[in-house]
This record gives sequence, C-alpha cells and structure tokens, in this order.
Amino acid sequence: MAKQNNSKHNKPTSPKENILHSFWLQAVVLIIIGFGLYANSFQNQYALDDGIVIQKNEYVQKGFSGIGKILKTDAYDSFYKSMNSKQQLSGGRYRPLSVVTFAIEQQLFGNKTKPNIETDVATVRHVFNVLFYILSVVLLLYFLRTYLFKQAPVVAFLTCLLFLIHPVHTEVISNIKSRDEILSFLFIVLTFISAFRYRENKKLLSLFFALVCYFFALLSKEYAVTLVVLLPMLFYIVTGDSFEKSLLAILPYLCVAAFYLYIRYTIVKTGASGDNPDVLNNPFKFATGPERLATKLEILNHYLRLLFYPHPLSSDYSYNAIPYTNFANPLVWFSILFHLSAIAATVFLFLKRNIIAFALAFYLLHLLLVSNLLMNLGATMGERLIYHSSFGFAIILAIGINWLLQKINASLPRQAVLVIFTLLITITSAAVVIPRNFQWKNDTSLFIADAQTMPNSALINGNAGKAYLDLTDMPENKAFEKEYIRKAIYHLSKSVSIHNEYVNGYLNLGVAYYKLADYDSAKIEWDKAKEIYPNNPFVIRNLGLLAQIYYNNAMLIGNKQPQTAVAYLEKAVEMAPQNDSYWYNLGGAYYTIRDFAKARTAWTQAIQLNPANQQAQQGLAALPTQ
Repeated sequence: MAKQNNSKHNKPTSPKENILHSFWLQAVVLIIIGFGLYANSFQNQYALDDGIVIQKNEYVQKGFSGIGKILKTDAYDSFYKSMNSKQQLSGGRYRPLSVVTFAIEQQLFGNKTKPNIETDVATVRHVFNVLFYILSVVLLLYFLRTYLFKQAPVVAFLTCLLFLIHPVHTEVISNIKSRDEILSFLFIVLTFISAFRYRENKKLLSLFFALVCYFFALLSKEYAVTLVVLLPMLFYIVTGDSFEKSLLAILPYLCVAAFYLYIRYTIVKTGASGDNPDVLNNPFKFATGPERLATKLEILNHYLRLLFYPHPLSSDYSYNAIPYTNFANPLVWFSILFHLSAIAATVFLFLKRNIIAFALAFYLLHLLLVSNLLMNLGATMGERLIYHSSFGFAIILAIGINWLLQKINASLPRQAVLVIFTLLITITSAAVVIPRNFQWKNDTSLFIADAQTMPNSALINGNAGKAYLDLTDMPENKAFEKEYIRKAIYHLSKSVSIHNEYVNGYLNLGVAYYKLADYDSAKIEWDKAKEIYPNNPFVIRNLGLLAQIYYNNAMLIGNKQPQTAVAYLEKAVEMAPQNDSYWYNLGGAYYTIRDFAKARTAWTQAIQLNPANQQAQQGLAALPTQ
C-alpha cells in the first residue's frame, strides 16, 4: 500500500474540536459567506468585455443554434467580424465552454420578443457566476479534506475561506465574461477529485470522469495544461508513490491535453501574426528590450501585493497604468530573488514530499502563464489573471495560520480564536467586496470609479469619458448635461494624450463635441480616428451623421449664403463620398456661384454613383457649353 503523506500540517485533532471540523458545517458556512458577499451582484448589468463576448456576440444571441459556431471559432470572432478586423491577439482565444453556457442561458432565459441588450439575462448570468463560484469552493473543501489535509480540516477550511473571500476575485465574479476563470478552476478541482478517486478504486469510470473534467477545464481556459505537472506532484507528495509511478499515471491526461491542443490549433492557429499595432493590445510596444523584461518581472510584485493587500482594485492595468521600468529599479531585483527563491523552495519541499511544494507550484505555474514571459497576452496584468494562483497563496497562508493556532494548547480557546478570526477576516473582506460589486454594476459606474484609482490608464480614461457621455443620454440628467460633457472631454482628452492612436478616444471625443454642436471639432477628432482605422464602422457611421448635419445646414441657408452653403456641402461629400444626393446639391451650389467647372465635376460624380439621378443629368444639360 502507498505511504500516506503525514506532514506536520495534518496534525490530528481532538474529539472536542470535531464540531467545528464537520464537513457539512464548514460547507454551510462557506455557502452563507459566499452568498453574503456576492448577492448584491445579482442586480448588476453588463460591464467591460461582457459587451463583445455576450451582448454583441451574434453566436450567443442565437442561443442553441449558435453553439456550433462557438465551438468552431475564436471567442472574439463575432466581434472581429463586426469591426471589419482580423484576429488581433497573439495565440488566439479558444475558450468555448463559458461562451456555450451564455448561449444556453440566452436560449432558456432570454426575452424572445423584446430583448433589452443592456439587461437581458444579466441577472441570470450573475446568479450562475456566483453559484459556479460557490460550488467550486465547496468541491475544493471536499478535495482538500479528503485527500490533502485528512487530519487537518482547519487547514482545508481556512484555505477555502481565504480563497472565497479574497477581494481580488471581485472581477472574476462580477464580470460575467470571466466565467471562463470560474469554470476552469471548477473543473480543475473536479479533475483532482476524480484522479485521486481513480487512484483509490482503479475503476475506469473514475478515470473517464477525470479525463472528461480535464477536457472541460481545458475548454474553459488553457490554464489546465499545468495539471500535467501538478497531478504527478500531488501523487508523489500525497500518496507516497515513486516519482516514476507518479509520472506514468498522467499519460492519459497528456493524451487529452494533446487532443485539446490539436483542436485549438486547428481552430485558432497561432492567433494574430506579428505584433499588434495598438499598444492597448500590445502593452510593451514602446519599451526597449531590457525595459520589457524588467517591467514584466516587476509586475509580478504587483500581483503579490494584490494578494496581501487588495487595494485599490481596478478593471484595467493597461498602458500607461503601470509605467515601464528597467533593471536599475531595486523592485525588479526583489522580484527576481523572491521568485527564484520560491522555485528553489518548491523543488526542495517537493523532494521532502511537503504539500507546500504543491501550493508554491500551483502559484508559480499559473503566474508564469499570465506573466507575459512566455508569450504576450495582450494585457499588462489583470486581477482575473491571478485567480488561479491565489489558490496556492491561500494554501500557504492557511497552513501558516493553522501553525499559529496550534500554539494555543487548549481546545476551546483555539476554537474561539478560529471563529473570531473567521468573523473578522470575513467582515474585513466584505467591506471591500460588497462596495466593489456595486461599482461593477455597469460600465458607467465601473469606469468612473476606476478613473480615480488608475488616472494614468489610457483605456480607463477613455472608458470614463464614454461613461459620462452615456449619462447625458438619460433624461433625468438633462440638467447636468453640460457638466457631464465637460468631464467627458477631460477624460477623453487625457486618454488620447497618453495614447495618441487611441481610436475610441477620438471617436468619443468627437461625440462630445457633436453633443455641444461644435461640429468642426467633432470632424477633427473623427478624422483622426479615420486616419488610424479607416474601416472602423463607428467612424463611418459618425462621419455619415455629421455629413447629414452639414447637408441640412446647407439646405437651410440655401441661396441666402451660397458660399457658406458650398463649404458645408464640400464637408458633407468629404465625409460621405458615396452619397449622390450630396454631390448633386454641391453641383447646384457651385452652379449658383457660377463655378461651372466644379458644378460639372460634382454632377458627373453624382451620376457615376447613381446613373438614375435625373436631376444631376438635367444639371449637366443646363451647363453652358465649354
């Protein structure tokens, strides 16, 4: 029989402590806390990337009939098509499982008659995010108690508690799109449970379930590739099997991983070819080679800080929220020394069959995947990206807390301290999590709040500006319209000053001026956006709207101010060159001021666009012969 791991963290407990160590009691406590922390997210709407992954995803909106397309395309395929663009992210994004659940929710709960794209199914999706999250924690408790900490249920409970209440998880839970993180972790835990169950009973059904869960974990997010390292580590540490036997045990999982990678490559290939030209999707674009590496290493410190001190929280850390740094920065060297020491400790403790080695490996491997060191993610960092690593952090912290608890010799005082600690840390976390959930209500509340915490982010400032513009569209805000537009211009101007090729910044800045009836300024901003992204559908639409304004103004003044009318119509045809009616009226304006050559050119263009334009034909016929 394999030797069971008996680390000092699995210290037996006395019968008097069994009440607090009941699995069901611990599970109920975690469920109550989980709902208590996140119930206020149920009434939230959509925010951040929910729009492109759910609301404007034609495959999701089709419900069941869109699932086939979801399984065969990049997660952002529908968005790319709507924007007349190609794949923009290195490596692509093949994470279909969560998107499939969105399509199922749309089919079952969506309003088929009068869907409101802003709120339709949002509550259902938020509820399911919380349910999946709490389920993963309860299953994690079962796994830890049954296999890793059989004799130390306090460690298992504290690990799950710390993971459950950590404020850095608010993005994953409150941002519906981040369900891919939740499902990934959920199926990783199920894979662990089933893999250990198979090691115990040798039933093929258990192995089959483990492999299916592993495949689902991979379909949720690529992170599950780490299990080809983590599973043999666990077998070696926990079961006492030899290193060779532990490695052989993962062969079926390697086959599943290879099958998944084949499917993934077939569908999304290697993603975008070459570097993304937009710094918002290529955050190290302007950094030198040494600066890139130094900045990536220093960002690892930011993740570590968020785990110990999750404040302030932000939905974005892109350019220029975290400035570039170099190897003259001592924090870069701290990161190098800390993480090299963690790697060394992992190897040393692994050889000692100490469970902390698994916790460190879980933390480091998932951190490596999101560090930009292996490949560019298209993001500097993100709170959702530390979700998996935080589990390893929670194990280590729970072991340390339990070690301190064991210093209390008497059972009742130890139980009292555990209860008090649970209450205090839960209340402390709730004071951060619950208000943060409110901020995630929608784009408007989120971005206005985050503009205060990330004032140097081009994207946050751009989104905050758009949020203020959205506020002006609400009838109840009519009295504050000018104030909101002024704030919008402030943030949007700041966004394009940080990132001078920020298309959405120029687009929304133009909207702000448009709302102020400063059409010339609006045109200047939209022309900048067009220069950067000529095929952007919003640029084309907005310039079309502005062209209509200039055309209407020209029609109003007519023959009274012919020169001004000509100027307006010239702007109209510049912005909407495919509109034959604008060209016809421009020809008429030229005719009025007796510029017959330009009138001929304008009417000729109108006929080329629309050969049936009889008025333009009549105008040409009325021109004096040359």
